Amino acid sequence: MNGGQRVLALVDCDSFYCNCERVFRPELRNVPVIVLSNNDGCAISRTREAKALGIEMGAPFFKIREFCKKNGVAVFSSNFSLYTNLSSRVMSTLRKLAPTVDVYSVDEAFLDLTGIPDPMSYARMIKEVVERETKIPISIGIAPTKGLCKAACFLAKRDLSHRGVVSLLEKERQDFVLSKMPVEKLWGVGRGRALSLKMIGVKTAKDFRDYRNIHLIQKILTKVGRQIQDELRGIICFPLTTESEKKKEIMSSRTFGASVYDYKTLAESVASHAFEVAQELRQQKSVCKEVLVYVRSNPHKEDIEQYGASAIGKFLTPTANSFKLIEKALECLDDIYRPGIEYKKAGVRIMKLQDDSEYTLNMFEAHDTLREDALMKAMDLINHREGPRTVKSLACGTNGFAWYMNRNHCSPRYTTSWHQIPKCK
Repeated sequence: MNGGQRVLALVDCDSFYCNCERVFRPELRNVPVIVLSNNDGCAISRTREAKALGIEMGAPFFKIREFCKKNGVAVFSSNFSLYTNLSSRVMSTLRKLAPTVDVYSVDEAFLDLTGIPDPMSYARMIKEVVERETKIPISIGIAPTKGLCKAACFLAKRDLSHRGVVSLLEKERQDFVLSKMPVEKLWGVGRGRALSLKMIGVKTAKDFRDYRNIHLIQKILTKVGRQIQDELRGIICFPLTTESEKKKEIMSSRTFGASVYDYKTLAESVASHAFEVAQELRQQKSVCKEVLVYVRSNPHKEDIEQYGASAIGKFLTPTANSFKLIEKALECLDDIYRPGIEYKKAGVRIMKLQDDSEYTLNMFEAHDTLREDALMKAMDLINHREGPRTVKSLACGTNGFAWYMNRNHCSPRYTTSWHQIPKCK
């Protein structure tokens, strides 16, 4: 029994992107696997076997390409359509097993296990069910606060003797684990801030928890860092929530796989980004008042003319209409486009977001009609059911070049494309 103590559990998918690739490639189960960032830039996910070979997080792929070939490392381009779908399956399974599920990220969720007589046994059951139903391996950390759950999960991932489940409900256990945990591994710290902490003698998570100069901690890590320190002391600062907070800004941008020189292709890219942010805007039931568009050349090429610029377009009446956002974004592009530049990246950010049920209409600008709203809903429904950008504005282009990225190692979209569903022989 936990004696009425608050009991949380953090479910963390192990090497999530890599293990999503393994779901449909079981022959890779014990093979080192890495997943690359956009444009096959650097390693953003590594299996335990890849880490054992010394492949660092963020390692540029062009530097480790030959090493991967030599050591039999399976390399994949990022396939976020697949990862998002499998993440939804994991979270759906968790919702069947816990009354409250607080989704923290694509591969993490906090559960409320308060009142369960034997949290360790229940957590092991959760691990077994999730791995059986989704084929994604997970680790679970149990503790009274989210911060301590993170520390428990850190140990669960690194010490295989715990079989993927660690509890820090007892104070003595907390002291032992935190004393062995480097401060840079703490939730919200990272390497950069860890250097500042080490300069004041804070080397472990236990040192961080017990450090008495709270004003200095807040100066180094801001208010959130202070709250994490309290969480390690068992003081609840981050309550569970089942409702995701609406974003205050939404952005879509991408580095081109090949340099862009003409206005038409650049405009297709900007229109595509505007289309993307509009969809996400409607998903969270918001509207926006401002659109920012930016473009830039390749900063890594010293022999070309460097150029970067941005422009903001404003609406008198907020909107989430894709076509209106595209139109405004292209007006912004007209203001900043310069011919003769070798463009390498473009992006769109929407700002000053409001709830779609609470904004004020302006008498000098037409607002979205019921027919336009119905069209947006129909487009969103088709794209959700048939795949991203099945229906889109013609301004986004027809050949997809504006969205071209280097994805030379991309796996099929096994779960989100009718044409790429796995076939059994």
